Amino acid sequence: MLDRKVLEAAATWYVQLNAALPSQADRLGWERWMAQDARHAQAWARVQKLQQQLGVLPCDVALPTLAGARARRRAVVKVLGLLLVTSATGLGLHASEPWPARLAQLRTGKGERRLVQLADGGRMTLNTDSAVDVSYTEQLREVHLYHGEILIETAHDPAGRAFIVHTAQGSIRALGTRFVVRGGAEYCQVRVQEHAVEMRPALAPQHMLRLGAGQQADFDRQQLGQPQSLAPDSDAWVHGMLSVPDWPLHALVTELQRYRPGVLSCSEAVANLRVTGAFRLDDTDIILQNLASSLPIRVRYLTRYWVRIEAA
Repeated sequence: MLDRKVLEAAATWYVQLNAALPSQADRLGWERWMAQDARHAQAWARVQKLQQQLGVLPCDVALPTLAGARARRRAVVKVLGLLLVTSATGLGLHASEPWPARLAQLRTGKGERRLVQLADGGRMTLNTDSAVDVSYTEQLREVHLYHGEILIETAHDPAGRAFIVHTAQGSIRALGTRFVVRGGAEYCQVRVQEHAVEMRPALAPQHMLRLGAGQQADFDRQQLGQPQSLAPDSDAWVHGMLSVPDWPLHALVTELQRYRPGVLSCSEAVANLRVTGAFRLDDTDIILQNLASSLPIRVRYLTRYWVRIEAA
């Protein structure tokens, strides 16, 4: 078990490198510290995994600058507290993922896609970072999406069994169709390319929304959203592409974070720059290079898995 002194040093280096533009001396000092002891590398790996799992560490740590030693010390204490909690509880850094998701039959990692042939002749494509179970019985064809995104292409079933996708927010019944389901922590989004689906929230199953081809809608555990027109190229990810029609940069960064391990963030100074284009998802580093060549930004790599976009 890593002791408090080592974890505090890792937290201090995190704040030092992330809260201000690090100097060459800072980088060299961090590298020397990392090389001094195997426990230092273990502690740094815990910081990186913690940030990857939580999305962000305390918000004031992520500011471009922290004025004064007192502010920096507060930031270090916050990061250290999170590290000590995860260490003391023994829950691990992936404790937020439910056990069914961890044990799911079908999984993809960050940046991975997977095509699965279903037993009835249908097909399912898993997008990045997805966890799915498939259960076919004499009465039902069921898919459980624990997290991530899937494209379903159903097949005719001679037995007439219903095809239902379950998420944490509710269920989606296919009506002979091609559709995408994206499950999040708070809401689920459904996008219909062909035919139709019926959506029901988990806590209000008596309410139903029918979506037709060319429509999309969100819903949570209690209520259904309003149908909207399907966004252009909304299933481009199946072909390894991301279509961006005039997005703010922070929205693109959030989307790219789904496809690459580690941490990707951008400063508030560039968050609202507008981006339009089509990008290949198989190499997000090339996307970042293209952005740097077309926008007034620079991409700062603290490590391969810790990247921040800032004003040029």
